Amino acid sequence: MIGPKFHNCPRHLCYQLCRGHLKENLHTQHKGLRHGACKGQDFPSMGMSTLKLLKYVLFFFNLLFWFCGCCILGFGIYLLVHNNLGVLFHKLPFLTLGNVLIIVGTIIMVVAFLGCMGSIKENKCLLMSFFVLLLIILLAEVTLAILLFLYEQKLHNYVADGLTESIQRYYSDNSTRAAWDSIQSFLHCCGVNGTNDWIRGPPASCPQGQQIQGCYTKAQLWFHSNFLYIGIITICVCVIQVLGMSFALTLNCQIDKTSQALGL
Repeated sequence: MIGPKFHNCPRHLCYQLCRGHLKENLHTQHKGLRHGACKGQDFPSMGMSTLKLLKYVLFFFNLLFWFCGCCILGFGIYLLVHNNLGVLFHKLPFLTLGNVLIIVGTIIMVVAFLGCMGSIKENKCLLMSFFVLLLIILLAEVTLAILLFLYEQKLHNYVADGLTESIQRYYSDNSTRAAWDSIQSFLHCCGVNGTNDWIRGPPASCPQGQQIQGCYTKAQLWFHSNFLYIGIITICVCVIQVLGMSFALTLNCQIDKTSQALGL
């Protein structure tokens, strides 16, 4: 059908005008389709780029986390083999620095492994497991900090009583003697609060001098003098955990968005 604007024109001119008008419409429609298709494809490509970035950031983050766990585990095993301080506390012989580091290092390695596999495989189940474990660890750390603050004096009394009791076993138990000799040689201290703790006289592992600090006293002074650095390290660890949780959730959401954009 010829439009109203072509009614009064000659037949040959009308034919040319109609043909040109049709070509122009087809060209405009084809250009619009191409533009719409390209515009629609921008979102999946942008989503894939974001997904890859998040995936590799989380992977290398957890890889570094895993190596830290290996170092902590190795150091814990070293302390457990060379410094058996658990014999000084008969009530809780397994609560030593070496055992604690072994447990912490193992947990870090397992959690980091889940994060690495979940990110590189884009597995939502592993990512959510990684997130939940990090959340549990963070809550456990906060709970432990609160308990240590509330029962600080009881903890001091327990450690001091355990060390004082172990001095009485120094001459009868070889493991206790080796542990005390190791502590006194390493910290350059003597006894729990000083040389007077040794009824039979200070052993050879005690340093010579008039005013020698006790091992527990020296450990307390070291802790208080480095409290700021310990606090900074603790805050950094918590921040790293929160970042790991954020990366895991963001990657999990990005996987959903990319799947929807691609129609999967």
